[in-house]
Amino acid sequence: MTIVEPHIHMYSRTTDDYQAMYRAGIRACVEPSFWLGTNRQYAGTFLDYFSLILDFETVRARRFGIDHYACVAVNPKEAEDVGLAEEVLAEIEPYVSHERCVAIGEIGFNLITPNEEKVLMRQLEIARGHNKLVIIHTPHDTPDVSKLDGVKRIIAILKEFGYDYDRIVVDHNTEATMAAAREIPVWTGMTVYPYSKLDPERVVGLIREHGLERMLVNSSADWGVSDPTSLAQVAENMKAAGFADGDVKKLVFGNPMSFFGQAENFAPDLDLTPVAIQEFQR
Repeated sequence: MTIVEPHIHMYSRTTDDYQAMYRAGIRACVEPSFWLGTNRQYAGTFLDYFSLILDFETVRARRFGIDHYACVAVNPKEAEDVGLAEEVLAEIEPYVSHERCVAIGEIGFNLITPNEEKVLMRQLEIARGHNKLVIIHTPHDTPDVSKLDGVKRIIAILKEFGYDYDRIVVDHNTEATMAAAREIPVWTGMTVYPYSKLDPERVVGLIREHGLERMLVNSSADWGVSDPTSLAQVAENMKAAGFADGDVKKLVFGNPMSFFGQAENFAPDLDLTPVAIQEFQR
């Protein structure tokens, strides 16, 4: 089965991961911008990162038979420094217009602060101005932060902002937030990620409850304990739970193709062939 991975951070993955993804049936992926493990201090380090995921990572992925696209943004984890965020956003236009950029994202909330909301609103404006898709990050549940409160605030902002709901995915939902996220007809995302998000069995339960329409599932797969082949595991769990092959294909291929297909530059080559290792060049 051919799989399109709609949200994965390949910057932090190895070549072994690319090989495993190809074996699992993944033929295209989208990489949103994210936090690199420490807060950046200069606008130029953001811009260099955008260049890396838009240019080099596409080349690296193709070597392993996977067509790679990316999204640019100031991630909510670094949005508290509004001054730095504004410096980055003042120079982001060439990266938004890059042939491999399909969305603004991830944007959203980390701690649900006024500064994060200000940066979120600014980036929604950029997305609307460039007719770009939007990937919205919902916060982790912690003793100090409620994911549900974050989702409710995001939905309220989207209602007020008035951008085309079809062009937005509210991501990283769980059983606690899915109903709230689907209050308006945005796309909703689920992430297979140990401890802080979902496992394949819980994903299947959420699909049973909420259906397949406007539903995406991803692995995220960044620096933490995670598996870049999680979508293949979701597909197997769906089959074992009695879902028809067409339903499985819709979730892991049809839906991401439909969502990202709204971006005029998203046309993945699903027939790439991995390059022999001895042919690699620096």
